[in-house]
Amino acid sequence: MTEREKIVQEMAERFQMEKERKLQNYREQNRYIRKGQTLFTGSSLMEMFPITEFCLNEGLPTAYNRGIGGYVTDEFLAAIDTVLLDPEPSKLFINIGTNDIRSMPEGEDWFAHLSANYRRICEIIRDKLPDTVVYMMAYYPVNWDAPGAREHGGLGERTNENVNRANRMAEGLAREFGFNYIDVNDGLKDKDGNLQIEHTGDGVHFDSAAYRTVFDRLRPYL
Repeated sequence: MTEREKIVQEMAERFQMEKERKLQNYREQNRYIRKGQTLFTGSSLMEMFPITEFCLNEGLPTAYNRGIGGYVTDEFLAAIDTVLLDPEPSKLFINIGTNDIRSMPEGEDWFAHLSANYRRICEIIRDKLPDTVVYMMAYYPVNWDAPGAREHGGLGERTNENVNRANRMAEGLAREFGFNYIDVNDGLKDKDGNLQIEHTGDGVHFDSAAYRTVFDRLRPYL
């Protein structure tokens, strides 16, 4: 193993440990929350959303955040009790799967994998939380011209074309399961449909000003 490969492996191991730490923290926190509140869950773009603070500041109902950065749908399914079911939310906002838009081992297709896993997540929600109002949020746009995106050689399979393809899949699942599909991305896009470059460093994640835009558009659902 080369020195670079060792560094990459060590970083991956540390990242995995960090995800496990966050999951354990959520398990502990779930012992003290008020059940039946609003829940936001997903991966990093949800974890970074200061929804609890926004709702508290605006006098809106309590909203908990159970996002974990880096999660793919396989990990989400394995942790679904902690990050979704245990809080028994009355309203659920979910955005999971953007990290599944990636290169897969030979013979596997990211879209088929994501579609199957998201369907399984929907089935679990329907069966375990039949009274929960579910909002499946559209995946956010990306910007390949952001400095961080260029530094790391691009965003792989995560193009706006593939994001839109995944959104059509999510919208279809929402319709099939009787859930709500919401797209609040209009204020995040430039004239070409990319994530506004002034709000992102890596082409995927965005700043608090952009989250405020998302929050303002979510108000009618909160």
